[in-house]
Amino acid sequence: MSVFDRFRLTGKRLFITGGSRGLGREMALAIAEAGADVALVGRDVPSLEKTASDIRAFGRQAWTVPGDVGVPEQCESACKSALALGPIDILINNVGGRRENIPTEDMPLEKWRALMDLNLTSCFLCTKLIGKSMIERGQGGRIINIASINSFVAGRGIAGRHYETAKGAMIQFTRATAADWAPHKITVNAILPGGFMTEPNQRWSKLHPEVIATFRAQIPLGDFGQPEDLGPLALYLASDASRYMTGAALVIDGGYTLW
Repeated sequence: MSVFDRFRLTGKRLFITGGSRGLGREMALAIAEAGADVALVGRDVPSLEKTASDIRAFGRQAWTVPGDVGVPEQCESACKSALALGPIDILINNVGGRRENIPTEDMPLEKWRALMDLNLTSCFLCTKLIGKSMIERGQGGRIINIASINSFVAGRGIAGRHYETAKGAMIQFTRATAADWAPHKITVNAILPGGFMTEPNQRWSKLHPEVIATFRAQIPLGDFGQPEDLGPLALYLASDASRYMTGAALVIDGGYTLW
């Protein structure tokens, strides 16, 4: 088998949350280009349909599952709908976001819980349901959790520490499930993106331009990443090329966390 063949995903199926825009869209497209069919979950139906159409242009199958996986009941329903389509080989828990700039001392409990559901409970539920199906099928699988450099460092000049908390917990959840499921040939790894100029960060740049400018100035490579930069890394973790890697937390941040 050639090294390039180890990246091929022909006959595989991906389930990705938040797969219609930004980083999720680019990861879905990269994995589809490598041969996989894709089930996309998201809240925005037009964006879902656009990404599904682009995947079909590769000659792959694509399904859309509208829903808000930040709501536990909708998350469970989305997973069950995707499993009804057939076996899932690759799970990417991508959905998440800071969304709120509320200091800890002012954070309402209800808001905290809702944001933890978005950033952490959704990862748990998808991993539980999709991962269980992988175990029962007995043919291994790939789980990729999209955490953040805020798993390791606090965001500067911004509040909303539910995000750091959830993403830090996601790393330990990744490591623990990787240990538990290694005997089943299921690898579980995390990607920790730094600054990427996705739609949410574009909004932050308008509301808090000083925060974004400071962030950019502290990146050794000099600028934010582009969403398509994440596709090749996701493909590596989804493919046989990474078969001996599990429990890893891979940082992709232009060097931001080096200093």
